Amino acid sequence: MRAKTAAKFKELFGDGAYMYTSPGRINLIGEHTDYNGGFVFPGAVDKGIVAAIKPNGTDRVRAFALDLNDSAEFGLREEDKPAQSWAHYIFGVCREMQKRGVDVKGFDTTFAGDVPLGAGMSSSAALESTYAFALNELFGGNIDKFELARVGQKTEHNYCGVNCGIMDQFASVFGKEGCLMRLDCRSMEFEYFPFHPKGYKLVLLDSVVKHELVGSPYNDRRASCERVAKVLGQEFLRGATMEQLDAVKEQISDEDYRRARYVIGEEQRVLTVCDALQRDDYETVGKCMYQTHWGMSKDYEVSCEELDFLATVAEECGVTGSRIMGGGFGGCTINLVKDELYDNFVATAKRRFAEKYGHEPKVYPVVISDGSRRLE
Repeated sequence: MRAKTAAKFKELFGDGAYMYTSPGRINLIGEHTDYNGGFVFPGAVDKGIVAAIKPNGTDRVRAFALDLNDSAEFGLREEDKPAQSWAHYIFGVCREMQKRGVDVKGFDTTFAGDVPLGAGMSSSAALESTYAFALNELFGGNIDKFELARVGQKTEHNYCGVNCGIMDQFASVFGKEGCLMRLDCRSMEFEYFPFHPKGYKLVLLDSVVKHELVGSPYNDRRASCERVAKVLGQEFLRGATMEQLDAVKEQISDEDYRRARYVIGEEQRVLTVCDALQRDDYETVGKCMYQTHWGMSKDYEVSCEELDFLATVAEECGVTGSRIMGGGFGGCTINLVKDELYDNFVATAKRRFAEKYGHEPKVYPVVISDGSRRLE
């Protein structure tokens, strides 16, 4: 991918490009908690975006997306927003960096990625993080890593129509090989947890059902949580208890009650999993993963038939933990599988899914890797 990206840059724009990369991410547990001020537990993966970039001495950006075989050219003022939706991410990062005082000028760029699109592994955050990190270096910015993550988040909010939390961009920027990260989305404090599960593998099964979060039920879920927090007299649902929620049950809709019930349970599950990992207790980790899946399916209603089927097959195959991963409405399950059960589980899931839905799920073994960086 790196060689392909560099070769295309040379073909279109000549020599002298700098190479940058940022990863996609998995999230072991802690889904839809980030915008509720809670905890998340992500890790960067060995799939991401690679970009070749070189300042061009003008006030125009010329970009080429290898995977789409499409190009875009745009200026750097608010009214210059390009037509192509993929280019909104690069344009948005440029504008957000400028708002933070970085003197972003025109540049040429090519990029490619191997984060599976629509699988809930945050290809968009990888794209945003790559350009935020690169522009900060190339144009003399002095922005710290947390602010680079916020640049990506604000790009989503202001230029792409998704009112997302900070987790995806945080994981992409701060990723560390062999470690998961517990992020407190209220205080922005985080801690690395070594993740070397001996005797287990992590694998994603991609349903190949695509979800589209723009203008979707994602924003509706967030609004539900905000309404309940307001009734509780809090800024976020973070820290609320089931006793407090039950006390206001008559003041909120049944739907909002169920959304909040899921989030309150999920916050506790993240802390339970962190404690369990300290003891190498992967059975507890797995139980929490299943609880998260069915909470997301029944209470938060962001699953779909195909993902529920994959989680059920995992349980029947003796898989330690399985759950929907990402914003929902399609994408992957993340599965914690004992080594001796791995081959049978993958084969069984592929066969049974194909029998029911006419195509096999895609299989992505997960390796926990480093975050945003310049490639030498």
